[in-house]
Amino acid sequence: MSIEVNGTTYETDEEGYLVNLADWNEDVANAIAKQENVDMSTNHWEVVNFLREYYDEYQIAPAVRVLTKAIGKQLGPDKGNSKYLYELFPYGPAKQACKIAGLPKPTGCV
Repeated sequence: MSIEVNGTTYETDEEGYLVNLADWNEDVANAIAKQENVDMSTNHWEVVNFLREYYDEYQIAPAVRVLTKAIGKQLGPDKGNSKYLYELFPYGPAKQACKIAGLPKPTGCV
């Protein structure tokens, strides 16, 4: 499977996650978000960039509970809660946001 962005083809797995994390850029993120029916706003980018930083530091994509807690610590309790994150990423904040961020599927996600 693959996704084409600006004339370049990027390999994805059967669920649409990028195979090569180095392929990620904002254009790729926007293309994946479009496939996921997500209109990227500043708040979406805040979560996506947070996830990429988290992955760089820990080499793992966080499950939703860990993500919620970590975002709450860094961005405040108004953003570190499931309701807010599900409003941004209705198909699962960890799963959908990680896909848009070019990260592997979080462990524990079905």
